[in-house]
Amino acid sequence: MTQNAKLAELSAAGVSVWLDDLSRDLISSGGLQEFIDTRSVVGVTTNPSIFQAALSKGNAYDEQVNELAARGADVDATIRTVTTDDVRNACDVLAPVFTESRGVDGRVSIEVDPRLAHDTDKTVAQAIELWKIVDRPNLLIKIPATKAGLPAITRVLAEGISVNVTLIFSVERYQGVMDAYLSGIEAAAQAGHDISTIHSVASFFVSRVDTEIDKRLDAIGTPEATALKGKAALANARLAYAAYQEIFEVESRFHGLVDKGANPQRPLWASTGTKNADYPDTLYVSELVAPNTVNTMPGKTMEAFADHGWVNTDSIIGTSAASQQVFDKIAGLGVDLDDVFVVLEDEGVSKFEEAWNELLAATAEQLDAAKKA
Repeated sequence: MTQNAKLAELSAAGVSVWLDDLSRDLISSGGLQEFIDTRSVVGVTTNPSIFQAALSKGNAYDEQVNELAARGADVDATIRTVTTDDVRNACDVLAPVFTESRGVDGRVSIEVDPRLAHDTDKTVAQAIELWKIVDRPNLLIKIPATKAGLPAITRVLAEGISVNVTLIFSVERYQGVMDAYLSGIEAAAQAGHDISTIHSVASFFVSRVDTEIDKRLDAIGTPEATALKGKAALANARLAYAAYQEIFEVESRFHGLVDKGANPQRPLWASTGTKNADYPDTLYVSELVAPNTVNTMPGKTMEAFADHGWVNTDSIIGTSAASQQVFDKIAGLGVDLDDVFVVLEDEGVSKFEEAWNELLAATAEQLDAAKKA
C-alpha cells in the first residue's frame, strides 16, 4: 500500500495526522490499519459522541454486552469495559507507530466521563482508573479544560500519566492549560517519574469558533461584519500557536525541564470538519500547517483532504499580528468574545454529556433485553 500524496505532504510539513473516530468494526476489519498504511494516520482520538455513534450502529458489541449482562454488570461498568477494550486494541494497532516515533505519536485518547467536567477530584480518580484499565503506554487520557479540569490536568500528569487536554476554545484558557501542563511535569519530576515518557497534546477546537462568531456577525449584518465571517477560527488557532511558541520555544520555564527529558505539549487542532458548506471542506486542515502540531480529522474530512486538500506552509508562522487584527475588528463591532468562549465551553461539555447520557440509556436497554432473553 502507498500513502496518499497529499496527506504525506501534510505529515512532512510537521503535522501529525490523527483520526477522530474509532469503533470495533474499524479495528477488526483492518480499517484502522489501512488508515495508517494509506492516509499517514499516526494517532486516534475518541470522545463520548464517537462512542455513542459506534455502539448504536450494527451489532459488533452485542456479544460482549450480552456476556456482561450475564455477569450482572451495570451500565457504567459495561460502557467502561467496552470502550476501554476498543481503546486498548487500537493502542495495540498503533504500537509500531508509537515505537518508531519514540512515543510522540501512535497515541489513542479516551475521555473521562463528561459528567465529571466540573469535579476535579472525581476527574483525577477516573483518569487514574482508565490509565490502569487500558494499561498501554501509548494511551492519552482526555481531560476537559474547564476551570475544574486545570488542576486535574496537573495532578494526573504528576502521576506520570500522559494527557490530552480537550475543549479548549480561547487563547487565555490555553495559556492556563500550558501552565497546568508545566506544573504537572515539574511535580512528576519531583516525584521521581521519568518525564521523558510523559506526553501531552492540547486540543484547541476550531470550527465551532466560526459557527458561534459567524452567527453573531450575521446578527450585526453590516458589510464590515459580513467581511469577517469565516476568519475568527483560523485567527484564534494561529494566536494559540504563537502562545505555544512563546511558552515552549522562548520562555525559560520549559527549557529548565528539557534537560530532565520533558516534552513540549503539542497543539492539536480539533473540530476540523467545516460546519458551513460555504467554506472549503479542508479549510481547517490546509490553513493550519506548522511544525509540532497535530490535526485530528473525522474520516470525511480526511478523505476530502486526500482528494483535494492543499498544504499552506505559510498559514501559521508569522501570522499573529494579522490574526490579532481580526479579533480586534470583531470586538470593535460589538461581539463579546469573552461570552463567545463561555458559550462554546458550556455547549461543548453539554454536547458530550448528552451523547454520554444517550449511550447510557441505549446500553441500559440492551442490558435489560439481554437479561430477559
